[in-house]
Amino acid sequence: MAALDIANRLAKLTIMPYEWTPSQNDMRLSAWPYRSLLRKDFVLFMGGTMAIIALPLLAVLGSPVLWGVFPFFAIMFGGLWYALQRNHKDGEILEELTLSHAQARLVRHNPRAPKQEWQANTHWVSVHMHPTGGPIKHYVTLRGEGREVEIGSFLSEDERKALYQELQQRLVEARS
Repeated sequence: MAALDIANRLAKLTIMPYEWTPSQNDMRLSAWPYRSLLRKDFVLFMGGTMAIIALPLLAVLGSPVLWGVFPFFAIMFGGLWYALQRNHKDGEILEELTLSHAQARLVRHNPRAPKQEWQANTHWVSVHMHPTGGPIKHYVTLRGEGREVEIGSFLSEDERKALYQELQQRLVEARS
């Protein structure tokens, strides 16, 4: 229990992109990808980019050269906007793990695909970390009911290590 308290204190010091929510009958984990560019920052970034790129266009303002350069500026700006919007949409992944005494249930909400669900008897669920051999280092999986599912693959390596420790502790608590 002391290790879990230390992990919780460290998690409060650093912003972890997951959160445990205890309730009377179960514990719930919500995990999401880290966002380094928030919506309000997106507006500032795109405005700043437009100002910096438009500054050299002032030199050719009023000349026919502007119309030769302007389409490339518009294509670049539109491509940057599209790429950032696509990246933001891809980051709308949400994984929800519910641990109760009788059942473990994992639901992954994907941005452009149907949600994925997995459930198993909590008593038979095991947490595994694959330091190598997975698609990423320190790949964390849950195994039960004849299936093995990934959890938190979008987290950083250190976050996956912390999540692995917490999952092990929370499974022990859910079983008792």
